Amino acid sequence: QFLRVTKQYLPHVARLCLISTFLEDGVRMWFQWGEQRDYIDTTWGCGYALASAFVLLNLLGQLTGCILVLSRNLVQYACFGLFGIIALQTIAYSILWDLKFLMRNLALGGGLLLLLAESRSEGKSMFAGVPSMRESSPRQYMQLGGRVLLVLMFLTLLHFDAGFFSILQNIVGTALMILVAIGFKTKLAALTLVVWLFAINVYFNAFWTIPVYKPMHDFLKYDFFQTMSVIGGLLLVVALGPGGVSMDEKKKE
Repeated sequence: QFLRVTKQYLPHVARLCLISTFLEDGVRMWFQWGEQRDYIDTTWGCGYALASAFVLLNLLGQLTGCILVLSRNLVQYACFGLFGIIALQTIAYSILWDLKFLMRNLALGGGLLLLLAESRSEGKSMFAGVPSMRESSPRQYMQLGGRVLLVLMFLTLLHFDAGFFSILQNIVGTALMILVAIGFKTKLAALTLVVWLFAINVYFNAFWTIPVYKPMHDFLKYDFFQTMSVIGGLLLVVALGPGGVSMDEKKKE
């Protein structure tokens, strides 16, 4: 019923959510040019010129990628560019050694994989009437990789304490993650995760309640939009389905 009502709008909402973290970070680079440049210069000792070039590359790369994705032009090139931005930031900001942020960046990469899969228009065969070999299609494996990487976001939300609510949340969350990863009851599990993750995001990352001049405002804002991007990836799973490499597809066959 949900898909019937939202069929026309869901992919557009999913794409907007997915690129929201890049859009926010690109705008942040513009307004915090000096702070970002000084941070890179201090961390790497590369000088103002290279640090400024890094900030400019992030700003232009992210905003250009977002515009291309939203306008549905050169989406595959935009995705590869955004993959490059994720890799660059992972190294520049030493995210590689922070497991929580690394897993969130990988989840973000999973969302981009799903966007890349969506941009490969399945069904538009070069040879009319000749069925495509779905099992060997790169699109199917992109969807599989995207699903598996998306669930990494939820591993960062697990709470290891003895409280009843925490234990219940961990059990339900883990079960839903496994269902999405293996592609069983995928759309329902992904939609449930969207609702759950959105509620957690609004509750724990309410950056609008913190004054702008406090550092916590920026941290919560960054977390909020990263989580919204993963929600966008899950909405793409709801809209597109799990793909050929999944238990749902094997069940149909």
